[in-house]
Amino acid sequence: MASPNGGDDFESSLLSFEKLDRASPDLWPEQLPGVAEFAASCKNPITNSPPKWMAELESEDIEMLKELGSLTIANLMEKVKGLQNLAYQLGLEESREMTRGKFLNILERPKK
Repeated sequence: MASPNGGDDFESSLLSFEKLDRASPDLWPEQLPGVAEFAASCKNPITNSPPKWMAELESEDIEMLKELGSLTIANLMEKVKGLQNLAYQLGLEESREMTRGKFLNILERPKK
């Protein structure tokens, strides 16, 4: 059994007294490229213009984003599973239609 003071000895054994020099950019490069520029842009005053990525969105897209953002994790996972099932069903349907087209010689190239 460990003594009550054994925990203090263990914690003190984990301490490191090494001094790290963080002055060199070569030793401590930026962890994620572009983060410094992003942080600097966040310090700028807020403008009324929307971000670049929102410029191409229509009102329906924005409503969809708001709807998805308001879902709980469980509801969001249910929505994702539904989209996966829909994609699978579309793949099966496409496969059937391609096979049908092959049998009907619709996809055959015209001979010159």
